[in-house]
Amino acid sequence: MGRKKKTVELDRENDIAPGLVAKTKKRLVIARGSSHPQLAIDVAADLGTELVPTEYRTFASGEILTRFEVSIRGCDFFLIQSFGPPVNEWLMETLIMLDAAKRASAKRITVVAPYYPYSRQDKKGRGREPISARLVADLMKTAGADRVMSVDLHAAQIQGFFDGPVDHLFAKPVLLEYFQNTLSTEDRARLTVVSPDTGRVRVADQWSDSLGAPLAIIHKRRDPNVANQVTVNEIVGDVHGRVCLLVDDMIDTGGTIVKAAEALKANGAIKVIVAATHAIFSDPAVQRLRSEAIDEVVVTDTVPIPDEKHFPTLTILPIAPLLARAIHEVFEDGSVTSMFDGAA
Repeated sequence: MGRKKKTVELDRENDIAPGLVAKTKKRLVIARGSSHPQLAIDVAADLGTELVPTEYRTFASGEILTRFEVSIRGCDFFLIQSFGPPVNEWLMETLIMLDAAKRASAKRITVVAPYYPYSRQDKKGRGREPISARLVADLMKTAGADRVMSVDLHAAQIQGFFDGPVDHLFAKPVLLEYFQNTLSTEDRARLTVVSPDTGRVRVADQWSDSLGAPLAIIHKRRDPNVANQVTVNEIVGDVHGRVCLLVDDMIDTGGTIVKAAEALKANGAIKVIVAATHAIFSDPAVQRLRSEAIDEVVVTDTVPIPDEKHFPTLTILPIAPLLARAIHEVFEDGSVTSMFDGAA
């Protein structure tokens, strides 16, 4: 005897079968890695939520274990982890947390990496070298990331390394607002934006347009066989009697910035202000940045800056509001590009 076929009538208004409940409400979950806890706390606070309770353990052998202490099934999961020193430890922790989130059935997983790891290894400079920035993207994807969010990538091409959406955020609005509020009328009138090398000219040119200031470029030469050593050759543009704003994406050991500042002062600049997104501050950066050639250093807190690396001329601006707004736009299926007036 044949089995009678059962049919279910759908509610025409809501397309829901009678007796069934549609679970359409999305759930936002924010988690943090161990690299920059305060940043994650600040982002969560700006979003009006709390971080998901998480267990972090490091065994005697150095192996890492993380475990989310509540269910994250079906959630929109954002993991906030920056990659200052020690970058390899934070990278491994990130991969483990992504795997945990994937196995816990998070619906969508986004890595919020304000400072992207290995971003300076974005191409082969010589034969037989790796492209480590691409490797990092592959690792994150394999571990479970569906999306990546980062601030001021060292090279825009890194966006193409990840097989999925990449939200490239810009710290310029945060830094620009500070200078618009603090520069005197006199300093604004004699301001010159300076690119520390030819690779940052496009960014410096955008700053120049925003501030209505002329642009100067420092031509430098780097020895490919010696890390963190730079020779400044010449300055393209007039900086005599000018207030120079040096803009860069990061300060690592400070060698490039200090040599550039010294060259500007030697060519008649009356003041040198440094603006950078990522304050890596590897030794001996702090000692170098105390140089009399630099009048002020303005950075954001995309990576943690411990108290021992603070100095009198350092200003730190919070990046959490920018990250929180971007996370909100992604969660609500809004437009991240609209945060920057459509700028690329």
